[in-house]
Amino acid sequence: MESETILSKQFYSSNSDSVINESSLNSSLFGTKTKSSKISVERPSSPFGIAVLIGTFILMLAGAFFVYQLQPDFDQFQIERINSAWGLPFLVITGLLFFFQTGVFLYNSYLFLRYKPIESVSDELLPTVTVIVPAYNEGKLVWDTLLSLANSDYPEHKLQILAVDDGSKDDTWYWMQEAKIKLGDRLAIYQQAKNQGKRHALYRGFNLGTGEIFVTVDSDSIVKKDTLRNLVSPFVVNDKCGAVAGNVQVLNSKKAILPKMLNVSFVMSFEFQRSAESMLGSVLCTPGALAAYRSDAVFACLPEWINQTFMGEPSDIGEDRAMTNMILKQGKHVLFQRNAIVLTNVPEEYTGLYKMFIRWSRSNVRENLAMAKYVFTDFRKESKFGARLLFVNQFFKIVMTYPFLLFMFFFIAIHPLLFLSSTFLGILILSSFSALFYAKRYSVSESFWAYSYSIFYTFSLFWIAPYAIATANKKGWLTRGLVVAK
Repeated sequence: MESETILSKQFYSSNSDSVINESSLNSSLFGTKTKSSKISVERPSSPFGIAVLIGTFILMLAGAFFVYQLQPDFDQFQIERINSAWGLPFLVITGLLFFFQTGVFLYNSYLFLRYKPIESVSDELLPTVTVIVPAYNEGKLVWDTLLSLANSDYPEHKLQILAVDDGSKDDTWYWMQEAKIKLGDRLAIYQQAKNQGKRHALYRGFNLGTGEIFVTVDSDSIVKKDTLRNLVSPFVVNDKCGAVAGNVQVLNSKKAILPKMLNVSFVMSFEFQRSAESMLGSVLCTPGALAAYRSDAVFACLPEWINQTFMGEPSDIGEDRAMTNMILKQGKHVLFQRNAIVLTNVPEEYTGLYKMFIRWSRSNVRENLAMAKYVFTDFRKESKFGARLLFVNQFFKIVMTYPFLLFMFFFIAIHPLLFLSSTFLGILILSSFSALFYAKRYSVSESFWAYSYSIFYTFSLFWIAPYAIATANKKGWLTRGLVVAK
């Protein structure tokens, strides 16, 4: 398997012009006066990509035009719905949810504007760190990951790097050995006798690690030179901090349309949403691509975590969300560091993407049920409002999944043109914030993928949430064995 082409001057140096500029990350969404740097290298637009963007705007503008032209039909539909037995209650519920979601969005925007990442502490104050890299069938990608970690601007005597091959069937173990030859005592490598899953590979790393802080990094990811020190600094300045989420961005965004779309989506999800969650001390998920945990918080929940079950079956997915949930349950804060950047590979084809989303959605259902058991108890001495608000927001999204799905099918069956036109207009309006957010922070031209992604998700991935709810008890990583297209 070939790895991403990664030049050391791009990813192993914090001064490179081709990586994300720190000043752009620290600037306010609405207060930036200087033009922000773009993510990674310039990405030339392909003819197909340009065609997709043009088609996106044609659909949205056509939607706006037909909404205007069909306004009498919309008015008639609303009257018929209100006069029906189910229409008025449904309208009231959706109206209340709309105002609730609007309030949450405005509150999140306020929190985002107040958010600032914690600056790196001095070498003397940095804690000892164990970095754990679980790998399965990653080939040479694991080599790139391990070298980027070894080239971190972190005191060598405080950094322990462990790589665990989870019974790979390809040449992953070979590349770990090659990395061991190059890095020597700075790297320890281990091989599972058979494939047991990512959770068990991490478990072995936790038990072998000696650091005050555990850092987990996916084996297809690259960290910047200053990522580790930025990631662990919150533990030094906040003794209540139990975990920290890194800032995940897309590594293979030049290679296909889907990564380009996901790149914009990830920036919104991490830099906006998790910034707001961090202000509440309640980031709901520390991503597997890059996360840090206080070791005593890990060991306090490690037996429960490795033996976690759902509906009587061992849990083999959602290990990152589960660990985060269990640390929140201890009353500790979970924060986000925008200046701790990791670049990771994402699926380039539809099959890999929907399987990844199914896994994430099933984990979300499971962990929301687990969170419901403690979030309204006295689990934290400080304010619990933020964690409860985030839970309620997630809860409503899950509960309303099937009612909205049924309404969508009813709307399509009765008035297909009204559905399509209103949907495209809604995407134009709602996705404009994501596009503006990305454009202000990084690149105007790339920001237009926010619209294409919304259309793509609405029409080809809408089934993920209801399917994941119905099959939340199913096991399986789903994307194991799939490779990123080269």
